[in-house]
Order: sequence, then structure tokens, then C-alpha cells
Amino acid sequence: MTRRWFSFLLLLALAPVSIAQKPAATPKSVNLLPPPNSVSIGGEPVRVLKRQQKGDDKPQFLTATVLPGRAMAVLQITAFVPGKGEVNVFSAPSLGDAKDLLDKNDDKFGNKIFSIGGAFLVPYANRIRGQVSPDGGEIVTKLGDQQARLPANWSGKNSGAEKVSMHGLMLTSKFQNVQQHNQADGASLSGIFHAGDWDGHWPSSTDVSVRVVLRNDAVEFTITAKDVGKDPLPIGIGWHPYFSIPSGDRKQARLHIPADKVAVMNNYDDVFPTGDVRPVSAADGKYDFTAPGGKALDDIYLDDNFQDLKRSPNGSAVATVIDPQSNYGIRIRAESPEVKSIQVYSPPDKDFVAIEPQFNLPDPYGSEWKNTDTGMVLLKPGQSTTWRVRLELFTPQKQ
Repeated sequence: MTRRWFSFLLLLALAPVSIAQKPAATPKSVNLLPPPNSVSIGGEPVRVLKRQQKGDDKPQFLTATVLPGRAMAVLQITAFVPGKGEVNVFSAPSLGDAKDLLDKNDDKFGNKIFSIGGAFLVPYANRIRGQVSPDGGEIVTKLGDQQARLPANWSGKNSGAEKVSMHGLMLTSKFQNVQQHNQADGASLSGIFHAGDWDGHWPSSTDVSVRVVLRNDAVEFTITAKDVGKDPLPIGIGWHPYFSIPSGDRKQARLHIPADKVAVMNNYDDVFPTGDVRPVSAADGKYDFTAPGGKALDDIYLDDNFQDLKRSPNGSAVATVIDPQSNYGIRIRAESPEVKSIQVYSPPDKDFVAIEPQFNLPDPYGSEWKNTDTGMVLLKPGQSTTWRVRLELFTPQKQ
């Protein structure tokens, strides 16, 4: 009996040591990145808004990943779609690949941020043309009665293509006073950027605030620009989100754009407006996406500016992307009356549609527009203007 007890006690004494020394099982795949909120891009922590999925019978938003170190750009939004599971709303790289792209492989202007996800564009969207400086680094242009020197950060791919200033001055901006609030039914994130005179590139002095709200049935974006200087402040605000087609089959994806007119461009390399605007029904209806259920993208190349927007009774201009194969639909609801046009970019060999609701027309100070109101809002000192867009998921009707 004594020998049995001794053996038992010896086994108990040795067992913890054996367990502690046993190596942990190695998982098949290891996520080497820390949690998203501890990853930094642009020198600031990435913020991820989350909410709990409720049920599986309705589409619903799940997360939104925001980059305060790159002008509060939205890198990714995820959603649950019945019968499909979790999908990426945007065409964007993984968080790790995005960090490499933006922190290690970007150009000096920060242009890579508007090649992925959804970048916010302030104090103007699209292109501004002007006289290129001798060193090729800037353009000199007139903003109404005021002269400005803007970064020459873009050109077409063709040899000798004209350099322009593209998509505003906020591509690398770091936001301050970033506040995140998490609740059971959603989350929100806000921040502010004191732009001043944008390093001497823009008149007066600007403060920009951005707020992102994640809910079950919507993601809401609000950008407010305020003139905190002593001079008039011209402002255009836009967004550059790449909406993914979950099935990957672009041909059958359907697009609805609530516009009666489309701007004529000189070509699809420069993408400069000629000042001519035509009904979307022209050219055999190639650009007519006004049908309520949209029109199939098929092999149509798009890099076009849609104007004369038609609005719902509540004042919103609503574009939609539908992926019938995935039983997926998303509305892009431009709620601000100042949104004057929607730029659409979608090459046939890609599985995304960039839908860009913006205040201003492309090249808003160009002489080609003559007396047209090109959408730039002119603020007096102390005044502000707000851009609002809301995303909504829906289950499309069978065609």
C-alpha cells in the first residue's frame, strides 16, 4: 500500500513538469500581424470599427477599417451577405500588404492611397490643370481670382502626357484628436486635421473633420471643411471608393447611376473634360445607367463624370452596384445637395467599380466650362460646408 501511494504521489509531482515542458501545437497558419488597432500606417494606429452580427437572414455591415495616418481613408469594410457569408465591400489589399504599399512603396505625393479602399479627397476631387513649373514638380493655376501652386502629382501613361494636380492635398495627412466609440449596435470614429494653408498650396486656412459611423444597416461618412482663416476659401470634397464585385464576374454586375448627362472627355488617358456635356441616352445609350435595376457592365470601359443628378424625395442622389451572382446589392447615397457629379471608374479587366460622389466637376477652374457652375463651394471666414454619404446593403430583386 505504501509503495502504491508513493508511486501515485511521484506521478502527481512530475505531471505538471511534463505538461509545462510539452511544446505547444503549431497552427497550420500563423497571423504574424498584431491586432489591427495596434498596427500603424502613416505613423498613426489603424482603427477598426466592429459590431456583432445579428442573425443570418439579412445583409449587414460588420467592420470598417480606417487609417487616421492617411487622411482617415477607409481601407476596408466587411459585410455579411445571406448565402454568401462575409464579403469585402471594397477592393483593397490585406492590412499587412496595405502597410507595405503605403509606408514602404508609395511615391512622394502619397498617390497610392487613392488606388485602394476609399480615400477622402479635399480640398478638391479629380484633376486641376495649369502651367507646369520648369522642374515639373508643380502646376501654376488660377482658383477663380486667386493664384495657386499645386503639386503636379499625376499624368496619363502616354508619352508626353500633361501633368496635373490630382485628388486634393490630403493624401498623406495625419488626423488628430481621433476618438473611437464602441457600442453594442455599432461604432464611430472621428478626427480633425488642421490643414492651415496646405503648406502654401491653397488660399486661407482650413480645418477638416471626418466622422465614420458603422451600423447594422448602414455606414455613414461625414466630412466638414471650415474656413478658419481670413480670406475666402474654395472647397471641393470627394471620395474614391473601389466597390468590389464579390463574385468576381464584372460582366454580369449591374450599375445604376442617377444622372441624365455625362461629360465628354478628350480621351481615357488624360481624362480631361472638353466642356461638352451630353445626354446619357446619346451614343446608343452606352452611358445610360438610369434603369432602376441598373445595366450590366459587360465590357464597357468607364472613367467618366456623370452630371445632372436626379435625387430621391429626401434629396439624396443614389447609385447602386448589384452582383446578381452573389445576391448582393449596395447603395451609395450622396446626401449632400452640394454633390454635383459622380465620377465612375471601372476597367473591364477589373472586378471593381469606383463610384466617386464629389462636389466639383473635373478641372473645375478650366476655361472649357465657361459659365458653368463647377461645384466648388466658396466659404467666407467662419463658414463651413459638409459632405455626407451613406452606404446601405440590400438584397436585389431577381432580373
